[in-house]
Amino acid sequence: MAQFFNIHADNPQSRLIQQAVEILRRGGVIVYPTDSCYALGCHIGDKEAAMRLLSVRGLDSEHDLTLVCRDLSELGRYAQVNNAQFRFLKAHTPGAYTFILRGTREVPKRLLHKKHDTIGLRVPAHPVVQALLAELGEPILSSTLLLFGEDVPLTEPWEIRERLERQVDLVIDSGACGLTPTTVVDLTGDTPAVTRFGKGDTSDFES
Repeated sequence: MAQFFNIHADNPQSRLIQQAVEILRRGGVIVYPTDSCYALGCHIGDKEAAMRLLSVRGLDSEHDLTLVCRDLSELGRYAQVNNAQFRFLKAHTPGAYTFILRGTREVPKRLLHKKHDTIGLRVPAHPVVQALLAELGEPILSSTLLLFGEDVPLTEPWEIRERLERQVDLVIDSGACGLTPTTVVDLTGDTPAVTRFGKGDTSDFES
């Protein structure tokens, strides 16, 4: 049975954040809020937890996951970033974007795209996930809480608990989140390319 923490969306309680991070470190799969919608998360180095996360979503091991980072500095540890990419990232972080970049050796090989050695990374602007990342000291391996065969992510904590309490280890209730996933931007080419339109505004870099 999952634990269920009520964590204030604007002023996260440090005791509960510490307990949530301990669950991650022990190989747990958690549900947590972001600035786009609720997400599933686990420890970056735990292969078994990652497989459990994918199972919750009804996906196979070929599905790409995202590294949720605390800030641009941490993102730069896990992605190869040139000057132009850095300027773009600086202008759009934190925010509701996922960026496709080539990974560094800090990323476990199993998490990289098998053909392109790329990885999705994001820096969300939600106080709860920022507190989790600060306490954890490394990225959270993550995926939007969109269950197989459904059109929109789960957004109400009571419904998440009801449906997933036997499949995850912790549900963090910080109130209802949105229904729109991140905008996905591929930065591996000469210019940014939007591969999924979502919550992040693209008006300043789309022609």
